[in-house]
Amino acid sequence: MPLRVTFVAAARSSPLLAERFEDDRPLDQAGWDEVLRGAGELRPLAAADLRYCSPTPRSRATGDALGYAPLVQLALRDCDMGRWRGLTLGEAMAREPASVDAWLADPRSTPHGGESLLAFISRVGGWLDTRPAADGRIVAVAEPSVIRAALVYVLKAPPATYWNIDVRPLSATTVTGRAGRWNLRVDGAPAQTARP
Repeated sequence: MPLRVTFVAAARSSPLLAERFEDDRPLDQAGWDEVLRGAGELRPLAAADLRYCSPTPRSRATGDALGYAPLVQLALRDCDMGRWRGLTLGEAMAREPASVDAWLADPRSTPHGGESLLAFISRVGGWLDTRPAADGRIVAVAEPSVIRAALVYVLKAPPATYWNIDVRPLSATTVTGRAGRWNLRVDGAPAQTARP
């Protein structure tokens, strides 16, 4: 039986345009309200064999609020953004426009002094590949960036694809398989049958 890993995106701690690199702020009231609204659909994932989370306060709080009691996994931390840590993309662009352009264009670049996009994707993929098949079902609450990295890895897509994946707060994304052979699983509402 293949391993099944469901990633749940952490609730938001700020408006989208105010998102900061390696944001370590806790959930704000709007984030808590989001978790309460989404709990009905996401709480059943607590039945997973193993429950993990990114080390960020909002990932841990989201997992705890959903009843997962997740274990922190350092490999699921956000990309190391070096001296840009805590900045918004706009702030980094205002300070170092050429460096931001280089970072966005080349997945191997590290103008911020941290981790490259390619290394980040590989780290998250390595975490996936080291999950033993005997683990069965796993749920992992993570930052949207971590989930995007996992999807690029699973799909064996070019690293630039990372910028084209939108992961919404409290969305659930499932991958199935084993080391080196992963599939994206899309669950949705059953198709409506037309009535005569």
